[in-house]
Amino acid sequence: MNLIRPDMRRPESDRAQGETRTPRLTPRSLRALSICLLAALASGCSAKTATFEDVKLADELYAEGLEILEGQRILWLFPMINYDAAIESFQAIIDNYPYSEFEEKAQLKIADAYFDDERYEEALAYYQDFADLHPQHRNVAYALLRAAECHFNQIESVERDQNATHEATDALEKLIREHPYAKETREGEEIMLMLRTRLALNMLHIADFYLERTHWQSAAARYRRVLDEYPGLGLDARALYRLGVCLENMRREDEALRLYHVVVENYSESAAARRARSRIARAE
Repeated sequence: MNLIRPDMRRPESDRAQGETRTPRLTPRSLRALSICLLAALASGCSAKTATFEDVKLADELYAEGLEILEGQRILWLFPMINYDAAIESFQAIIDNYPYSEFEEKAQLKIADAYFDDERYEEALAYYQDFADLHPQHRNVAYALLRAAECHFNQIESVERDQNATHEATDALEKLIREHPYAKETREGEEIMLMLRTRLALNMLHIADFYLERTHWQSAAARYRRVLDEYPGLGLDARALYRLGVCLENMRREDEALRLYHVVVENYSESAAARRARSRIARAE
């Protein structure tokens, strides 16, 4: 299952009025090309070791980083961005001007640069540090949401380990708990629904694995977890019916029959209801 990464966002304070988007090539496909071309442009310049006096002012470094993130244009259309060069400019602010007004902005810009370059572990570290170091900052909800998205973009298919899904869920729960009225929380709740559905499908996949191998007890335990932990996600009819099949094979026919009737009465148009009617008819 392919994951669709949420649209790129930026803190409200950093958005330009009337900003428009232009299509660009995939970050990873451009990164190597970007570095090679920029190295070629600089090949004629002599190396010079920077001294303290050579360090630019914080506002100059920040403007330089933003300009690099704008990228150079290929055929006047696709931006070619050297993310590492931009990160270096922002990191210089953190290293040389730790108490300036640009230091907090630089932290988020580094995180965003790593995120856009699909280096999610590095981005995650900066987003988490920002949220921990600046808990009262107006952009902390943004940082928490993006931290969750770092986990989200590393999620495996429903058949694989779901550790990243659990990590993303934990991050979103913190966002929803600590910033219930932030605009990022509304988007976080939408992502949470997707994550819970994914976890439910993973549990259903494990239950089906045991069902196919006639491990009725193990399968039944997983179907019950789907019903108890992830209700209302559109999987109830399937889980109820298959739990009934497990109980029927465990010689608990009366319980199974009750579940079949629940499926028929509450999910009458589902495929599970059609199968349940067949089971009920066979039992009568």
